[in-house]
Amino acid sequence: MCQVGHLNAGSHRKVLMKTGLILLILGHLIFITGALVHGSVLRFVVTARDATALHYGITNSASVLAALLTISCGVSALLLSRYLGPAAFKWALLALSACSSLCCLCCLLGLLVAIGLTLGNQGRALLAPCSMTSVELTPVSRECPFDPTRVYSSTLSLWAISLLLEAVAIFFSIRCLLLTLELLRPGRCCRGVLRMKVSLQAPVESPGPGQCLALLRLGSVEIARL
Repeated sequence: MCQVGHLNAGSHRKVLMKTGLILLILGHLIFITGALVHGSVLRFVVTARDATALHYGITNSASVLAALLTISCGVSALLLSRYLGPAAFKWALLALSACSSLCCLCCLLGLLVAIGLTLGNQGRALLAPCSMTSVELTPVSRECPFDPTRVYSSTLSLWAISLLLEAVAIFFSIRCLLLTLELLRPGRCCRGVLRMKVSLQAPVESPGPGQCLALLRLGSVEIARL
């Protein structure tokens, strides 16, 4: 049996299945976290015409895109764990895992910048739709579409959870990428080994009648010389 690196085909199926399930769960969690951030705060904040609010909207959109790519990567890994033969599944998983890892990395960097900006301006950009500019105000204003006393801590907590999920998704996407590369590489090696076996097992051609007569004559001449 041809082995893939240090794993055989059965072990590769199990690893791909586990990785695909983890990516599928991570993608849904990232999507839910991004939806919560958008639904609670950012759908009101993006109306403000400033660079910080624009960065918030772009980062959240990138998070949703990263979630969709991670889910697609997980589904492809599960399909490939079931059918290791088709090369189209391998190339599709290779492309999806590469795109997922890159998109998650960009989203992680964007989240780091968003958290830094929010900590730097003490949540003023999050309170842009409200008439108040202080996070410490206890009453809820009728002019504010959300609770200003919780938006600062809630948004930062959701961003921190999303940051952790993105980091884990990057790890497993890269793992899936390496597994797919190992699957693509030994196919050529196994084909080379099979060709070598076929060439070694090819039957040796038996000499024809003319060759037999020539060998007999040569043997008789050698005997006469002796």
